[in-house]
Amino acid sequence: MSTTTRHDLLQAFDALLQPARFKDYGPNGLQVEGRARISCIVSGVTASRALIEAAIDAQADAIFVHHGLFWRGQNGCVTGWMKQRLALLLAHDINLFAYHLPLDAHPELGNNAQLGLQLGLKASERFGEQDLGFLGERIDGGSFARTGALAQHIENVLKRPVVHVGTAQDAIKKIAWCTGGAQGYFEAAIAAGADAFITGEISEPQAHYAREMGVAFIACGHHASERYGAPAAASHVAAQFGLRHQFIDIDNPA
Repeated sequence: MSTTTRHDLLQAFDALLQPARFKDYGPNGLQVEGRARISCIVSGVTASRALIEAAIDAQADAIFVHHGLFWRGQNGCVTGWMKQRLALLLAHDINLFAYHLPLDAHPELGNNAQLGLQLGLKASERFGEQDLGFLGERIDGGSFARTGALAQHIENVLKRPVVHVGTAQDAIKKIAWCTGGAQGYFEAAIAAGADAFITGEISEPQAHYAREMGVAFIACGHHASERYGAPAAASHVAAQFGLRHQFIDIDNPA
């Protein structure tokens, strides 16, 4: 069984995702230090207690996630859910690696790139703050005749209902997307010329913008839109070192 050091694994993740390029909402990289040598990585979307418990059952040495434990604005107290999660990681000597915006942005293995791949979309441009939004068209060069057709396509791929508001004025060809809670990117997507915008969540203002601007807004679920980047990046790095890797999807309706 191949192993590598915590230090070398961190360097590989940092080299791939380049966290120094981003102004983020929390620390990227090694959030919790575990054992020094690693042979098995579990990836997941969020460092929830359920994922940590599943990683323990899988005898993982490291967990790689998009949503880590620490965020700007937290009060810093280790109580309640934070104490429970940290206690499990420390008791089982498991490393926790977390990459937020760097994982969204990677052009091939990131959440946006991988969601586009799942939906049959190819990006040709970037837009929005820190160039996190992707803008492009269908890989096959086609279009969607109406908003409902695009929404149905997304539901079929992600196997969950979506929320869609607004009707595109013409056939949907130019599509913008940004995973997770990126509803605030909608105005930038409209300015970039998108016929439709796909993200994870919707807030009250976006429904009005969609109806007034003739651009479709589709919210497909925060978790559902970000299921693909973590396993892609973790699998890529694990293969470099010959490590075992397993993606564990903890269901989340949000």
